[in-house]
Amino acid sequence: MSIQPEKKVTDKASQSVMGSRRNKAIVEHVAQAIFTVCALAAIFAVASITLYMIISGTPAIFKVGLKEILFGTVWKPTAAEPRFGILYVILTSIVGTTLAVLIGVPVGILTAVFLAEIADKRLAGIVKPAVELLVGIPSVIYGLLGIYLLNPLMYKLELKVFAGSKTHQFTGGANLLSAVIVLAIMILPTVINISETSIRAVHPSIKAASLALGASHIQTIFKSILPAAKSGIVTAIVLGVGRAIGEAMAITLVSGSSVNAPLPFNSVRFLTTAIVSEMGYSQGTHRQMLFTIGLVLFVFIMIINVVLNRILKEGAKKDV
Repeated sequence: MSIQPEKKVTDKASQSVMGSRRNKAIVEHVAQAIFTVCALAAIFAVASITLYMIISGTPAIFKVGLKEILFGTVWKPTAAEPRFGILYVILTSIVGTTLAVLIGVPVGILTAVFLAEIADKRLAGIVKPAVELLVGIPSVIYGLLGIYLLNPLMYKLELKVFAGSKTHQFTGGANLLSAVIVLAIMILPTVINISETSIRAVHPSIKAASLALGASHIQTIFKSILPAAKSGIVTAIVLGVGRAIGEAMAITLVSGSSVNAPLPFNSVRFLTTAIVSEMGYSQGTHRQMLFTIGLVLFVFIMIINVVLNRILKEGAKKDV
């Protein structure tokens, strides 16, 4: 008689276990379906953008000619005989982004090292919020600060460099140098935050082993910690390059927005500013050309991502 209650308890326990297993299986299937839908949505978004840029950007190529577009240096879309050369615009984006990265990335990485490895908690508590504040500042504010603070300084420098020149076209400080400095400042928060996170994620045993072998703190940082955090730092650089090459509003305000060769004291126009400054009044072939410029910008960003990701993978293989 005493065995029956035990059987009932056992049956209830087994049913409970089976029910919990079924519930877990249902949750797993639902979660997997949600993740799959999200992944497909991301793929669909990228494919849609790519297809749209190709469809919108190619008509002008057939009308104007790829050689005239990529290697022409004259941009006069509203003239009686319109010209659509964007070579100077492309070179300006390449030169400006490269210089901004060469300035901003070392400063950002060294600042991240300072926050993660050198600064005490009190000092890091002051610097870290200031860096995070830079993330939330709208790009137009960077442009306004550039107009009222940076451009006058650049104009004074321009007057000294080209004093007595009768051929130089003075820009009032709105030139390539101003644009590069603003871009370098704008990519700092991205590089600093991601690099700092990567440095802090390095296992403490790597640092301890380096110090135990007799390396100094600075040697440990540059020989052990930074190489171990390489993948995260490369990601920070990729995102910084994307931020720099895709910026429009701030650059429109400080660069002068004229199509010229990318020389330091020339008023210049980037790929992004070419689209922003003329889309409002463009029509016909002119409007199609702006979509072509967008396609060129899109291709540049894709190439940069592919190249840097390839470098990252090759570095990971060497580490293995």
